Amino acid sequence: MFKLRKEEDFPEKWDPLCLVWSETLLSSIDLTGQKVCFADFKHPCYKIAYFQDLSSRVGFQEARQACESDGGALLSLESETEQKLIESMLQNLTKPDTGISDGDFWIGLWRNGEGQTSGACPNLYKWSDGSSSQYRNWYTDEPSCGSEACVVMYHQPTANPGLGGPYLYQWNDDRCNMKHNFICKYEPESFPTIPAGKPFDASKPEDPYHIVVTETGIIPNLIYVVIPTIPLLLLILVAFGTCCFQMLHKSKGRTKASPNQSTLWISKSNKKESIMEI
Repeated sequence: MFKLRKEEDFPEKWDPLCLVWSETLLSSIDLTGQKVCFADFKHPCYKIAYFQDLSSRVGFQEARQACESDGGALLSLESETEQKLIESMLQNLTKPDTGISDGDFWIGLWRNGEGQTSGACPNLYKWSDGSSSQYRNWYTDEPSCGSEACVVMYHQPTANPGLGGPYLYQWNDDRCNMKHNFICKYEPESFPTIPAGKPFDASKPEDPYHIVVTETGIIPNLIYVVIPTIPLLLLILVAFGTCCFQMLHKSKGRTKASPNQSTLWISKSNKKESIMEI
């Protein structure tokens, strides 16, 4: 049974549950606080931290620290493909039955002024995880710079389009102490987990959205330990059986010898008795 993450548990402790995602599962699974990975275990994993309670949302540095303490980093985006992937994940948050709506998300793009020279403002932004990606998805007339040095991904589904079109999923620089949700990014899983439910569809090897639900924990790890020891266990059982057979065989031999000794003792006694009678 999978234990789904509750938002009130953030950010003190995060669930180790790993969800591997497909579009068919998005409608039935709450991705908030879950770790989301690709089925081929070669691509990054993600975790969405959404807080419906506005007072629980955090500033940029708090979000960055939360991701790093969980073994990841605040989201960096390498390409439009990855941007679309994140958008697909966030679309599930706005489904009518989730109760989740507006709330921007911190990503790892910012400018801290260290080692930077004067230049065009957009060129001063760097990824906090050290990524060299030059991909950007700024909203029209962004970044505005000034005191706004940290970047959010717009998530305002109820907002009307602005002069530059819909705000949804576009980027905007904001003051770093503003309170928002955030998204963490992780290195690919170091080992595959055992899938449960619908298996990976080999007919769609290039489909990044076709993923299955998996669970990590002690039991899958034990399987990798126990299986290699089976031949050794069989060898021990064979040796034990052979020893038991040999001991049983020797025991039967001793049992046969006992009556002969008893017969000899009786015959000797008979001889003595016969002599005394004479």
